[in-house]
Amino acid sequence: MSTASAGSSVPVTAHSVAAPAATAQRELHTLYRRVPNLGDYGSMAAIEERWILPMARAYEESAPRFGSAGELLQALREFLAEEEAAIPESATFLAEHATLPQFTTVVRQFALDGLTESESLLPVVPRLPYRSGMAVFRVLIDELGCGNEEKAHSQLYRDLLTELGLSLRLDDYLDETTPECFAYVNMFHWLASRASSPQYFLGAYAYFETSVLYSFQSFARAARRLGIVHDAYYTEHLYIDSYHSSHMRTAIRALEEPDLAKIWAGVRLTSDIVGTATEAAIARARVTTA
Repeated sequence: MSTASAGSSVPVTAHSVAAPAATAQRELHTLYRRVPNLGDYGSMAAIEERWILPMARAYEESAPRFGSAGELLQALREFLAEEEAAIPESATFLAEHATLPQFTTVVRQFALDGLTESESLLPVVPRLPYRSGMAVFRVLIDELGCGNEEKAHSQLYRDLLTELGLSLRLDDYLDETTPECFAYVNMFHWLASRASSPQYFLGAYAYFETSVLYSFQSFARAARRLGIVHDAYYTEHLYIDSYHSSHMRTAIRALEEPDLAKIWAGVRLTSDIVGTATEAAIARARVTTA
């Protein structure tokens, strides 16, 4: 995904978002999955301080001086349009050329997220003002299949993994996941539970739910071309995320005191982290042989 600026410049590049090293990202993932003790909190804070906090601060400080939530949402639309117009070559490779083993490699790289999709986001709801939180909760209800286990997005990913002959055990993917893809998963934990303000999350998820409408096209096209039956994980997102995008815009507009710089920072750091993870996963796939 593009890291083009919408009227701002910031000394953060997509290449920096995988930092710190893989071992630290894996450690952070482990810490986020358990009830932390006092030492764990210190470890989390230290890793976050080296990794995501500098990005958030830099984007917040360089955010345009939006006069209203409406101006920010217009800038978001423009930023998304720029990204969609500059789809990277890696997306074309995945959609048109990736072999089944290569596609499977990409699926494996995102298994840590797919197997637990949206579970880490639930803590953000009580952190938000009521109307904004309810708009987000409507999105999460869909993500969790409205209580129907078969329709939950994590189950759709399980169906895909099963068709590809892959494990459904989260721990089986820890040794092979790239630091960039660990960062992808860790970002959602940070946004929902660890960030100083839940408004970072609002920008992040407003971006994410809209960007999926073009970024998942290459995944869906690859699955269809390769004859994968259980492609609903991708096609469901292409269907439902237009509604989710609307709900996230509502969540932002519902804020009585929006911190527009934090919301914009959430947009930008999510674009960086998601784009870098996707590039890393496809790069790993390109060295995969049948």
